[in-house]
Amino acid sequence: DEELLKRIQATIVQVQGDYEKLSSVTGNLLDDRRQKQKDIEALFQSLERLEKDKADKEDLVLGIDVKADKTALAGKVSRTQFDASMERLNEVIQEMLSRVTGQEQGWHQLQRQLSEEMDSKLDRLELGPFWQQLEERWKSILERLKAKAPQTEADDAAGIKKQLLAHFHCVSCDRPLSMLVPGP
Repeated sequence: DEELLKRIQATIVQVQGDYEKLSSVTGNLLDDRRQKQKDIEALFQSLERLEKDKADKEDLVLGIDVKADKTALAGKVSRTQFDASMERLNEVIQEMLSRVTGQEQGWHQLQRQLSEEMDSKLDRLELGPFWQQLEERWKSILERLKAKAPQTEADDAAGIKKQLLAHFHCVSCDRPLSMLVPGP
């Protein structure tokens, strides 16, 4: 009797284990079914989109019939001409940048010269605010010069028509003055 009871209990444990395995497999199968259903719906949506967006045969034939006109093609610039022109334009831009750099060096030299002269002519109390104003002015002029200077990789103009003017103020009366930029 006792042995039969043990066998029944072992069978029940085994049946419970099998039930849990079947539950797990059933859950996985349900998840797979849901995923496959989603995939099928996505395929149907793709099929509907393809039917809407498919190329119309008449439009395709019309597109093939429209070809490049040989005279229009002859009027185009060749790649070698374009590259040569772009290289020359780049050289001109580099030359202009070197000129601006030369002018900037001229500005630095003028600033040093002005600083030396101001040190000998003004006392330190007057020099502080004036020096600060001059520095601010110098920074704004440099920023404008750099903003107007063409970038080497950009397709901007190779030069400018207007002469660069520097705005100075008279030391004694603070009247604005326009002076030509020194340098080449």
